[in-house]
Amino acid sequence: MLTDTFLELVNKYSHNSELTTNLWLEIFTKYSDPKREYHTINHLEAMVSDLAEIKDKIEDWDTTLLAVFYHDIIYKESSSSNEGDSAKLAMQKLSEIGYPAEKIAKCANMILATKLHGLSEDNDTNYIIDADLAILGKDQYDYQKYSEQIREEYSTYPDFMYNNGRKKALQHFLQMEAIYKTEHFLKKYEKQARINIANELEGLN
Repeated sequence: MLTDTFLELVNKYSHNSELTTNLWLEIFTKYSDPKREYHTINHLEAMVSDLAEIKDKIEDWDTTLLAVFYHDIIYKESSSSNEGDSAKLAMQKLSEIGYPAEKIAKCANMILATKLHGLSEDNDTNYIIDADLAILGKDQYDYQKYSEQIREEYSTYPDFMYNNGRKKALQHFLQMEAIYKTEHFLKKYEKQARINIANELEGLN
């Protein structure tokens, strides 16, 4: 399904089927890296699924979708520049298909926004931020699986280092006035997200 979604989207802008196929193969390969446990194709599928529910509320669907596909294309657990590196790669690849320059800039900004998950003046950006964090508000089983996958991705770090970093990240979310920036995601996930995060924090002590 995800393959078709990407190919149909890019084929609207490029008639070079070889280029389109290669772009998808690059995305698939990056997200299938064996070092990844959570930031995989499954994460992209979940985001697209969540966003599809409110497609009518999204102003620029194509750019939002492209931002989903590219937002974690570069992912190294030890790096603090993943979002910036992913945005740069997205700009390069989208220029190859002749995607409009102002939309490329918007896509890059959406990807950069997934670093801090702050409120944006652009509502499409708020939707992609919320979809990226939707896992926090899923049921306890899905959240537990997610937290285990994140730990696996950081398996090179000993518990005391990982736990300290993880606590900071989770406390950052709890200190937000609202984790989710849009009414749809706020109603759907906020309450459970706070329960899940509090439970994980308790287990890290």
